[in-house]
Parts: sequence; C-alpha cells; structure tokens
Amino acid sequence: MFLEFEKQIAELEGKIEELRHLSDDGDINIAAEISRLQKKANQQLKTTYKKLSPWQKVQVARHPNRPHFKDVSKSLFSDFIPLAGDRYFAEDKAIIAGIAKFNDQSVVIIGTEKGDTTEERIEANFGMARPEGYRKAQRMMDIANQFRLPILTFIDTAGAYPGIGAEERGQAEAIAKTIEKSLIVGVPLIAVILGEGGSGGAVALATANKVLMLEHAIYSVISPEGCASILWRSSSHATEAANALKLTAQDLHTLSIIDSIIEEPLGAAHRDHSLTIHNLEKAIEDSLADLCSQSGEQLIDNRRKKFLNMYAGKLI
Repeated sequence: MFLEFEKQIAELEGKIEELRHLSDDGDINIAAEISRLQKKANQQLKTTYKKLSPWQKVQVARHPNRPHFKDVSKSLFSDFIPLAGDRYFAEDKAIIAGIAKFNDQSVVIIGTEKGDTTEERIEANFGMARPEGYRKAQRMMDIANQFRLPILTFIDTAGAYPGIGAEERGQAEAIAKTIEKSLIVGVPLIAVILGEGGSGGAVALATANKVLMLEHAIYSVISPEGCASILWRSSSHATEAANALKLTAQDLHTLSIIDSIIEEPLGAAHRDHSLTIHNLEKAIEDSLADLCSQSGEQLIDNRRKKFLNMYAGKLI
C-alpha cells in the first residue's frame, strides 16, 4: 500500500517488480537495471521522507502496515502471560496487558492494539479503549508496583472510545485515575508511541519517566480532523490543523514533551518491521538502564516534576 505522496516511489517499485519477472534478452541487463532503479527508488524515499509535512506524518503514523503492539510484543518479549479483565465490568481487547521478560528481566507490559484483520480490528474496537481497558491498566500498574517490576507501555490509538456506553461507565474518570496511578507507582515507567498517540487515550498510558516516540509517529491532544471540525467547522481543514498542533516527534522533542526519538528504517516502519523493533529494543534497554538505578522515591519525584513543569510552561 502506497500513500498519496509516494506516487513516484510506487512507479519506480512497480517497474522493479516487473523487471524481476523478466529474463535477460541480450538487449538489456536486467540485474543492472534493477540495481539502478533500486538506487533511484531509495534516493527518492530518502528525499521524500526527509521533508514530510505534519499531515503526511499523520498518514504515515496511520499506515495499516506499521508494526502494532502484538508485533512488538512477539519480537521483544518472552514468557508473556496476558492478564484479562478489570475486575469490575469486562475484558477490553483494545488494551493488552500482562507480565513478560525483556532480556531476562521481568516487566509488566501494557499496549493498545488496533488489530490487523477486519475481525481483529472490530474485536479491538480499532484500538480505542473503553473504561474497562484503562481500569485493567491500573490493575497491572498495581501488580508492577507490588512486585517491583518496571512498566513498559506501548501506544497506538486515535483516542479513547467516545461512545455512550463508555461515557456511562466513567470514561473520563478511568483515564484520570490511570494518569494518577502512573504518577504514584514507584517503579520505572517507560512509554513508547508506536503510531498514533491520540488525546487522553494516549496520555493515560504515556505519563511516564521516559516517553519514547518512533520517528514518524504522532502525539496530540486531538486528531487533526477533530481540531479542524472545532476551529473551522469542517474536517477538510485537517492539513492546517496538523501544522498547528505540533504533533510530530521532532516538534515534541524540541518542546521537551517527549524524551527521545527512535529512528525508523528508510521509508518508515511499515517497510521494515525487524529493523524498527531492533531500534526500539535498544532505546528501551538504554532507558531501563538509566531508570533502574533510581530509587522508587526518585522515580516518583522526577516523574511528577516532569509533568508539573510541562503544565507550568517551564519546558515550553
């Protein structure tokens, strides 16, 4: 699947694919031509992705082939034991959580999952968690705190589910309590934004000591379409809204909202899952090594100060 701004790249890769099914006829060296076109395609990828606009970054962050939480968890963690339910209402498949091992270290992992197939997306509610999902996350944070296990959260959501049922069951309260819980656990807490980091649904899981963000991910208080609908009364102004929201990893790092940017492969994460996850693993290793040397009191104090400073505008 190619995005609308990748037209030239699509044409080049289409020609390469055609040539792969041909054999040398004496007039043209197929291997040499493929090599030439591949270099041209790679250069075009580099040029295109070096100057992406905020709206184009939104499209990349939403690409259906980007690695999802399930892809990451299968590659990065071993001995994963998923835990289900919030002990109040139901199980929410939009948030997957459990205990696992990361490089032989026991950790608690919590991640939003959009799903790959149509059935999985419906089951996961397209990654939009309901209150029971956030209450499950709170339960996992309590377990982590009790057994002194680092917490790793992975975020890829357009936002929390805004349906009537979710509101009736206390969506806002569930998100607020999750943020509160994140601020008081005395263990290392690392958040990674994989694709979309949308609204309070993302903040609930990203109130962390370290917030890492993939290079072409986005993180914002509202979607560009939602912002445009409020300000311009039309979602057709989403491009302008994306420019104004400062939602790219580069903008947010400059503003000190996130702590570091994880480099993606040439042409973004959806083109090479293995390299993306390798880079992600290294970033988590470095962050854990830094945080595990701090006491519980230090972790809580530094986390609180970090977000209080954002609120006060000291970092901006």
